[in-house]
Amino acid sequence: MAEGLHRKLVEEFSDIATIIDSDGTITYVSPSVTRMLGYEPEELVGEVGYEYQHPDDRDAVADAIERIQTNPDDTQIIETRFRRADGSWCWIEATLQNRLDDPDINGILVNSRDISKRKRKEHQHQALAKEYKTLLENVDDSIFFINVESADAKYVFRFERLNRAYEEQTEISTDEVRGKTPTDVFGEDLGTDLQANYHRCARTQEPISYEEEVPVETGARFWQTVLTPVLTNGEVTQIIGITRNITERVKQERQLQSQKEQLDEFASVVSHDLRNPLSVAQGRSELLANDCDSDHLPPISRSLDRMEEIIADTLTLARQGQVVSDQEPIDLVNLVGKCWKNVRSDEATIEIEDKVMITGDPGRLQHIFENLFRNAIEHGGTDVTVRVGQIDTHGIYVEDTGSGIPEDAREAVFDAGHTSASGGTGFGLTIVKRIAEAHGWKVKIVEGIDGGARFEFTDIDIDQ
Repeated sequence: MAEGLHRKLVEEFSDIATIIDSDGTITYVSPSVTRMLGYEPEELVGEVGYEYQHPDDRDAVADAIERIQTNPDDTQIIETRFRRADGSWCWIEATLQNRLDDPDINGILVNSRDISKRKRKEHQHQALAKEYKTLLENVDDSIFFINVESADAKYVFRFERLNRAYEEQTEISTDEVRGKTPTDVFGEDLGTDLQANYHRCARTQEPISYEEEVPVETGARFWQTVLTPVLTNGEVTQIIGITRNITERVKQERQLQSQKEQLDEFASVVSHDLRNPLSVAQGRSELLANDCDSDHLPPISRSLDRMEEIIADTLTLARQGQVVSDQEPIDLVNLVGKCWKNVRSDEATIEIEDKVMITGDPGRLQHIFENLFRNAIEHGGTDVTVRVGQIDTHGIYVEDTGSGIPEDAREAVFDAGHTSASGGTGFGLTIVKRIAEAHGWKVKIVEGIDGGARFEFTDIDIDQ
């Protein structure tokens, strides 16, 4: 009964039991070889096993057989590729035991199992690991890995490794931080602040993003950081941090904020401290004109009016550089009509070629059209024709039938103070460009259909 049970186990066991002699000749192979490799047992008995091994693996197999004969008590485990009956290759894990002294076996017992699926997974993991390593070494963002140890609802964070970009941007190496806590690396105060974010990530078990200030030897100081937790069995065991050096951006933002505050202060001075005495001077000039008749009064009045125009344009220019926040759908026909009524047009005419809905700040855009209309009348004459229409799907234009703008002067006309008209402030087209850019638009000057100036605005949100 025991012999029958033993035979049944051997015949039905999924692994292959093989016996080879000291020269590698197969003396026995179990029936499971048919299921795994496609051979009938009698096909392999008497064959030399090496002939079925992959050429690259034969030396390893020979070495294992030699070692098992030299050290009979040892067990050798090798991985090798074995040729199936259909010619394909199968990865085999073979366990070798010396049974030359066993009269029932009288050879080397080899137990083989198919590990092809495992090897495929290993190759996939190796490929992923290679991609992962390549990513870490070549990405520009700094990446750091933190091991998370938890006990009694408390967390301990220790740096595991840093990628190349982190080391280059901070001049801190993996060897310097491995196994250390944030307070060990950055000191008590800064380290505690860093750990507060790590605690938040571990506690919520969700990615978090924030800006932080971490000064390092390279001069970098401000960072945009994203922390992502890695969970094992429901517990955070690691945190992966990706951080980007935003020091220059923060410096620029602070510089712009400082400039904005100065500009606001300047606008306040112009608006109140200059306008108030100007209003007094204009009022007194009118009273003086009623009391006496003098050739000096008209030039004084014109100069005071000129000052008022300059102050108005200066305030408009100072305030148009700010970001547009409140935008809404605008009927271009209605906006253009309103702006045309606000301009002294004399015999000039306006032609609206297309009905277009755009998105923007009506109050700010009013400055664009009124300035362009005034510019057209000043340079094209009182009988000039102004046209407004659509360009493709993301643009509009304003053109006139005047003399146009020379090609070599088209960029300069946007500069503050540039004017070719007597009495102009030189700020009109500068205001046009600033408002357009505040909306995210691009503006350029080309020649119009009739040779006049054509202002083209693109990158506009247009409702079709």
